[in-house]
Amino acid sequence: MTEFERIYQTYFKDVYLYLRRLSGNETLAEEITSETFFKALQSLSTFRGECDIRVWLCQIAKNCYFSHMKRQQRYTEMEDIDTMPEMAASEDIESWFEKESDAMQIHSLLHQLPEPYKEVFMLRVFGELSFRQIAGIFGKTENWACVTYHRARKKILEKMEADNE
Repeated sequence: MTEFERIYQTYFKDVYLYLRRLSGNETLAEEITSETFFKALQSLSTFRGECDIRVWLCQIAKNCYFSHMKRQQRYTEMEDIDTMPEMAASEDIESWFEKESDAMQIHSLLHQLPEPYKEVFMLRVFGELSFRQIAGIFGKTENWACVTYHRARKKILEKMEADNE
């Protein structure tokens, strides 16, 4: 078994679950997980080992997801809107756009957070990792992971409130 096959077998489920949580879509998560491992294979020689390989793979996955979302945003046309299940009734259109807007605002604010807040928040929320697992990745205590997560969450909420004023 090659090194990459071992990495694939060990971390496939983690990356898939992270993407499923991020996207909320099983099919999209499967597609982007495949793309993630393809890109990881292409750049495995550049991995310096300065962070846990799971973190590196999730960073690639996040970048693939956001690239996909940018491509999709460019191709979505107004006549396709009525095919979206969330918008079956015309009175739901405004609430759907509000939810989408909030989600994009959160992703944008998350992207602006400094490390380690950004990574800890993503691992906790999208990767569904425990504070113990996050602490292990960073070589810190569970308390550190918990405090860092809550500080990141607080920063996002404060920025959202400031932006919405």
